[in-house]
Amino acid sequence: MMRKLLFSTALSFPLAIAALLTATNVAAADKCAITVESNDAMKFNTANVVIPATCDDFTVTLKHTGQLPKQAMGHNWVMTTKADGQAVATDGMSAGLANNYLKPNDARVIGATDVIGGGEEATATFSVKGLDANEEYMFFCSFPGHIGIMKGTVTVEA
Repeated sequence: MMRKLLFSTALSFPLAIAALLTATNVAAADKCAITVESNDAMKFNTANVVIPATCDDFTVTLKHTGQLPKQAMGHNWVMTTKADGQAVATDGMSAGLANNYLKPNDARVIGATDVIGGGEEATATFSVKGLDANEEYMFFCSFPGHIGIMKGTVTVEA
């Protein structure tokens, strides 16, 4: 009986280690992604996004929990440096909804989702290689007028 118990425990130990390593890898991958919600009251559900320095790419999923269509109350999630944010939003107004209120090929945009309306979601994955932990970054909605209250900080962990 004791021999059977030891044999069983010996087999379980490698399985437990494998499960722990898998969970650790999943947790590390989860740190390179975030889901952000927006609503018809022009609010994001977070004011700060943290990107670990260990990430090569970062994924943002934006969910619009409201009901209004994107033509009336559309939202996107745009990341830039803090210094470039307002200028990117201003330039994006003339780009129109068809361009997600972003100037096409704007090099100042680090990452961005499409503009979505109520009940929709969009995902964007972008490279974060080369981001500087000492730089100030921000995220915002570039729908005309929304940057005034729909914005937050992006922190790159050192």
